[in-house]
Amino acid sequence: MHIYVNGRNIEITDAIKAYVKEKMGKVAAHYDQIQGIDVVLSVIKNPSASGKHVAEVSCKMASGVIRCEEAAESMYASIDLLADKLARQIEKYKGKTLTPGKESIRTDSVEEEEKSEEEVVE
Repeated sequence: MHIYVNGRNIEITDAIKAYVKEKMGKVAAHYDQIQGIDVVLSVIKNPSASGKHVAEVSCKMASGVIRCEEAAESMYASIDLLADKLARQIEKYKGKTLTPGKESIRTDSVEEEEKSEEEVVE
């Protein structure tokens, strides 16, 4: 799994790159289907903008892509918020994925209810 860090209107220092890789590496450890993570860090140069440091991530997996974006007053804060948001979305995605041998979470519970009703009727 690769973590790519790019910048728009900002020079990516080694410290920022290491910080992003550390945070995203912790998130990637939760789910083994992640193939790559692309992080884009940017700075908005408009003086009237509130959250000037924006961090975006695209997490590529075997069956889809998760995309998140966060903005804050400092780049490190936006990276922290982004890592938390991505972790929540990956946990949600993991919960929705199908387990082997089951068609769907909803159809399994309906089938179990139908079987229990048939047993009561007999």
